[in-house]
Amino acid sequence: MKTQQTVKKFIIKGMINGIVLKSDMPINFLSLIDVKTGIIKDPSSNLFQKSIKNVILVFPHAIGSSVGAYSIYSLKSNNKLPSAMLCKNADLIVSSGCALANIPLATIYDNKYEELQTGDEIMIS
Repeated sequence: MKTQQTVKKFIIKGMINGIVLKSDMPINFLSLIDVKTGIIKDPSSNLFQKSIKNVILVFPHAIGSSVGAYSIYSLKSNNKLPSAMLCKNADLIVSSGCALANIPLATIYDNKYEELQTGDEIMIS
């Protein structure tokens, strides 16, 4: 189980506890994820057809427009939220979306990003 040393900085505080789902690519919340189902819909993603619901979504950073923040909030409306998000660089899209949806968000050290793998169980408070 991974612990606190993973986090560089909390952006949205909260308990980060659960199973990791790690994307190798940046995430475009508007086009990569079906906000009604929480399923990754882009076949070029290593997470294709996986659900982000109730996992700790780990990704390098977000890409796309500010509508991505609304997409994160839409996941909340549809009860398909990840339990937390960890990324190397948290931008305004991810930060504001997580704030609106009340999802814990933290940035992680580059070497810790490389160490984390899908299926890892982590607990950070």
